[in-house]
Amino acid sequence: MARERSPALWLLPQTSVTHKIPVCHRILLLLWLLHFSSVYSDITDGNAEHLKREHSLIKPYQGVGTSPSSQWDFWGSTLVTSQYVRLTPDERSKQGSIWNTVPCHLKDWEMHVQFKIHGSGKNLLHGDGFAIWYTKDRLHTGTVFGSSANFQGLAIFIDTYPNDEAPDRSFPYISAMVNNGSLPYDHGKDGRSTELGGCSVEIRNKDHDTYLAIRYSKGRLTIMIDVDDRNDWKECIDFGGVRLPTGYYFGASAATGDLSDNHDIISMKMYQLMVEHSPEEDSQDWTKIEPSVSLLKSPKDNIDDPTGNFRSTPLTGWKVFLLLLCALLGIVVCGVVGAVVFQKRQERNKRFY
Repeated sequence: MARERSPALWLLPQTSVTHKIPVCHRILLLLWLLHFSSVYSDITDGNAEHLKREHSLIKPYQGVGTSPSSQWDFWGSTLVTSQYVRLTPDERSKQGSIWNTVPCHLKDWEMHVQFKIHGSGKNLLHGDGFAIWYTKDRLHTGTVFGSSANFQGLAIFIDTYPNDEAPDRSFPYISAMVNNGSLPYDHGKDGRSTELGGCSVEIRNKDHDTYLAIRYSKGRLTIMIDVDDRNDWKECIDFGGVRLPTGYYFGASAATGDLSDNHDIISMKMYQLMVEHSPEEDSQDWTKIEPSVSLLKSPKDNIDDPTGNFRSTPLTGWKVFLLLLCALLGIVVCGVVGAVVFQKRQERNKRFY
């Protein structure tokens, strides 16, 4: 199913109406339009020209298999049909995964994942979830949603069962982690100590498919979700200072335990983002970069706020817009006050002549 998002930047015609708008109002309107455009340009428009088919999993999944020419390989309980790739069935103690066999050498990219989680379990009697990976190694089984806990690279966890049962976080819960292989993902604590951020979202047993967009560009990781199938993306995670190398592999894995769910991948579409880099960045060997995140403090020192987000999370688009708006209003107020004071002084000086 094609999913496109058009830029939401309207051009103002130069008519007599717009000329009557005060300059300060025009500036405010321009800032709002620029913000609106930047928010909705966060998700690529799905331009087929930039679709990288060697890294995409698309119906009817012709490139999936164990032959030397296959671009996707699968393991465990994974079942490939003409309509979906089922990582695990709604049965206990199952693990499955599917991995791209072609290493990704894109510096800036965006992955769209169309998926569905459904099963017979009710009221948290379901689990465990699935993960999207961009890692150095592929097809390494383990305890983290069917894959290795000490991975190197990026992982996005769609966790449907609260092992920690903390009262300040609701599940299903989406989180992100960058690892150089030195820190294991703590499944018992739902990865709290190592996550960059996350959000709670209702994604189980929907009558329609759900979507996840993962963007990595210029050292910034952004994760957006669309759970209502309305092409209405909502921000889940936005984090800067992320360093990821090229040459890693994309994959998806899932696991069930005493509780279970169907974890279905309908598609994984990879888009190349056309981004300019400095000569220094272009000359760097991106395959030698170690996965890392520039933080003011260790992830272990993060403290949850009541909304479930981390205080170390960078400013979102709306917060930046509000700060700019407040700054602009402050400048306008200062200008008006300055003009009034100047006029008063002029009138007072005239009295002495």
